[in-house]
Amino acid sequence: MKVAKIHPDGLSGFARGALKQCALLVIAVHASLAFAQENAIESINANQQGSNVIVKVTLKNPLTKPPIGFSITSPSRIALDFAGTANATGKSTQDIGLGDVRNVSVVQAGERSRLVFNLLRPLNYATAVEGNTVVVTIDGSGGIATPVSASGTPVARTATAAVGKQALKDIDFRRGANGEGRVVIDLPGNQVGVDVRQQGQSIIVDFQKANLPEVLRRRLDVADFGTPVQTITTTPQGENVRMVIEPKGLWEHSAYQSDTQLVVEVKPIKEDPNKLVQGTQGYRGERLSLNFQNVEVRAVLQVIADFTGLNIITSDTVSGNLTLRLKDVPWDQALDIVMQAKGLDMRKNGSVLWIAPKDELLTKEKLELEQKAQIADLEPLKTETFQLNYQKAESFKVVFGIDSGADAKKTILSKRGSAVIDPRTNQLFVTDIPSKLEEIRKLVQKTDVASKQVLIEARIVEADDKFSRNLGAKLGFSDLRGIRGGDTGYQLSGNTRASLTGNYLGVGEQTGQAVITDQSYIPNTQFVNLPAAGINGANPGSLAISLFSAAANRFLNLELSALEADGKGKIISSPRVVTADQLKALIEQGTELPYQVATSSGATSIAFRKANLKLEVTPQITPDGNIILDVDVNKDSVGVETRSGFAIDTKHVKTQVLVENGGTVVLGGIFQQVERNTDTKVPLFGDIPVVGNLFKSTARTSDKTELLIFITPKVVAERISGR
Repeated sequence: MKVAKIHPDGLSGFARGALKQCALLVIAVHASLAFAQENAIESINANQQGSNVIVKVTLKNPLTKPPIGFSITSPSRIALDFAGTANATGKSTQDIGLGDVRNVSVVQAGERSRLVFNLLRPLNYATAVEGNTVVVTIDGSGGIATPVSASGTPVARTATAAVGKQALKDIDFRRGANGEGRVVIDLPGNQVGVDVRQQGQSIIVDFQKANLPEVLRRRLDVADFGTPVQTITTTPQGENVRMVIEPKGLWEHSAYQSDTQLVVEVKPIKEDPNKLVQGTQGYRGERLSLNFQNVEVRAVLQVIADFTGLNIITSDTVSGNLTLRLKDVPWDQALDIVMQAKGLDMRKNGSVLWIAPKDELLTKEKLELEQKAQIADLEPLKTETFQLNYQKAESFKVVFGIDSGADAKKTILSKRGSAVIDPRTNQLFVTDIPSKLEEIRKLVQKTDVASKQVLIEARIVEADDKFSRNLGAKLGFSDLRGIRGGDTGYQLSGNTRASLTGNYLGVGEQTGQAVITDQSYIPNTQFVNLPAAGINGANPGSLAISLFSAAANRFLNLELSALEADGKGKIISSPRVVTADQLKALIEQGTELPYQVATSSGATSIAFRKANLKLEVTPQITPDGNIILDVDVNKDSVGVETRSGFAIDTKHVKTQVLVENGGTVVLGGIFQQVERNTDTKVPLFGDIPVVGNLFKSTARTSDKTELLIFITPKVVAERISGR
């Protein structure tokens, strides 16, 4: 690396004038090193055929494999890499000046050389290899480039080349490590015409003479990736395909194509009005080397201006000398070092830099602000009408400071501005200076947007499994001999008989005996009476057996009763509700039950309580597409009846949960199991094995109840309109 050193000590006026002419000598030129290569680029010749530019690259030996090429759109360049090839042209840049091709640069790095064609706009290219000559065809019409031979005749494409309109293969989006968004398009071939340009705040990508499959005709919402890119919409456009990339904020884009893959990259930038290069970390200007001894600051600034091509205006108050030695540093860093050393600052307007002392710039800006404030007091007022589509006009009362509870100092209006709100037409009528009207216009554009809708579906599942079994028996003895003229048994008490079986002539129906005549009854001899109980109002079935003597005077009665119930049930309640983002929604259905309450006078009155199914939810859509839900679910039912009215069986869940879009989550569940065994028996006799079952009744109950609450939120998709 060679560095020109300038020592302006004691320079005369003539020498200072010559300093400007010699300024470029301080630029460090990196010369190509001579390597012993297998091949070398000897010459580059260009000519124009119609709208195409034909560039012939002549090499020392024939190529064993074609060069590898790629293109970028910002800045517009085409690069070709020649492996194992040196630069034997003797120069690093060659002017072309044909069509949209400005020049070509030859850069050698190690054992390979790269040709870089600098273009005025993105163009397609094609290459053809003939012996030791590589013919590069740059299509100036913007269409698909057709390779030509060294004689200028078209070269037939290979069998793999597509014929006619080809369809895009895939469209993908990725996020870079530094927050940049990358739109990756898989092309059907490397000769598809692509036009990438910025139009307003959008990036337009046109694929010429291409088809778009139905599956790719969609709008991708990629705002949740945290990049400047918000949406990507791809639609057919006549014979072409158009992709519209919509970023937000401050950004810069670049596009490059490698073989059949096109990448459009959108990087976020942070605006600094006084920074030479927006949105970059550190310095990225072309490198230079400076070596000055006690030179005037103005001369150093002039050297940087000549190197960068910027227009620099230096204030008359900039003076003094500077000793500076910089080696291979970016030129924007060198300029910052000069300004810091002399207490200077700059203001940039396009390609013009105004450099002056910091105090001078601050004083000037202060005067400008004071003048603007005075102009605002005298500037004529204008009236503008804003039609609101989604917001309520009353919501701007606080913004305009016309709400009774609002602070008048916190209004967006100027001190001369005023606003009128018309709730009937949902319009705003604002009178203020033009700059304030522009601020209000931007505020309305940001706030008057449709809120995303969320569909919330809750499923309340109640399942029960009930089993009951009751067994019982009746055992008795009857003796009919007394009724038929015999005695049933007696005991001596003087000359009278006393009945052993009870008074069967005068007790009557109080004893529950069977009637034979008006004055006679069959004795009740059921000494075991333990029948099975009913279940849910159903009476048990019975089986009766009687054993009697040969004369049929004495009976042994046995009656067995049994009842078994097995029930399974499921109740599914599914309330659904649609609401806007961060807006509470309520849906309920049920019954109001009356009950008595005491008043202050001592009388009673009727009040009502709700036994209903209620879903109360507030959704919040997160930036990553998930949904936060504040949920309050009630499932009430009518219970048992009391003296004061019906009781209410309540099932209630209240919680906050994070759910993915379209996912289902279980909010809670209750499982209840009740098992009960009841035995009613005659002591001692009921414990006898097998026979003891005749002296007891058994009841068995097994109830299982389970309650589960599911909830599923879904963001309602917006209707996509074609562009």
